[in-house]
Amino acid sequence: MLALRVGSDAVIVDKTRMKDPGNPAAVGRAPQPAPEADGFVNRKLIRPSLPMPRRSESVGERPLTSSEQRLPKRANTTEQTHAEAFYFQKQIASRTPMVIVLKDGEEVHGWIDWYDRNSIKINRNGHPSVLIYKQSIRYMFKAGENSNGR
Repeated sequence: MLALRVGSDAVIVDKTRMKDPGNPAAVGRAPQPAPEADGFVNRKLIRPSLPMPRRSESVGERPLTSSEQRLPKRANTTEQTHAEAFYFQKQIASRTPMVIVLKDGEEVHGWIDWYDRNSIKINRNGHPSVLIYKQSIRYMFKAGENSNGR
């Protein structure tokens, strides 16, 4: 303990809390935080280190950011031609008879009634309409343009 006299008041200072004047790197003990009354403790968020995906890295290439790792690369929106949308709209307006060949070889005959990003709706004469996912389509053509003579 060290007693200092400041003005008319005497101040007692605990030496263990003071910095050692002989050693500039020495630091006193940090004050202990008072326990919280409601029982909650301030906890640090710990994030687990996840393994990075393996990929061939060329020289000078920067690592992927977290958003680039989550999302697949898409073409720039200014490079989209909207040719598919234009083609579908044209076929819908004229009710062109179409043949849609699926990946399993099945052929669906009818005209395109509706489309969106993932599917198309085909109306068929005398049969119920059918909704086909685009990913299951191998190719499609106008009904009179088949080179096999069907």
